Amino acid sequence: MSLEKITNPFNARHWIGDMEADYVYTLGVAGERFFKELKENGKIMGAKCPCCGITFVPPKMYCEKCFAKLEEWVDVGKKGVVHTFSVVTVDVNGSKLDKPVIYALIKFEGTYGGLIHKIDKTNTVHIGMEVEAVLKPAKERTASINDIAYFKPIK
Repeated sequence: MSLEKITNPFNARHWIGDMEADYVYTLGVAGERFFKELKENGKIMGAKCPCCGITFVPPKMYCEKCFAKLEEWVDVGKKGVVHTFSVVTVDVNGSKLDKPVIYALIKFEGTYGGLIHKIDKTNTVHIGMEVEAVLKPAKERTASINDIAYFKPIK
């Protein structure tokens, strides 16, 4: 290994073209349990800190405030509030969508964090709007965030 600093960016090693690799992202212990509960029981779970009392959604293994191990899991329910949102009019390739899609950060009462997901109605969304998760039928769930089909406004 060289300790020499590169002062000319053209002297740095580089590869022309794309580097391809197969990456596998693991859910980790907390993520695996979160998605298993969503798939098998239709529950949105959080992890509660025994010291701070903070409930994290999505759940974590350790409290980011006091570093306590999080072992208590709580069902936070399916109802939440739109904290912020974005209206998407183009797809990942830049092509115009036939119908806009709304993604929102949904916060659950008494929790820290939230979930980003689709909102059902495009003409009624607003910050502070109460919403409820609509899950896919149990047989169609695959233990992913898409087991939640969308969030619908609560009337």
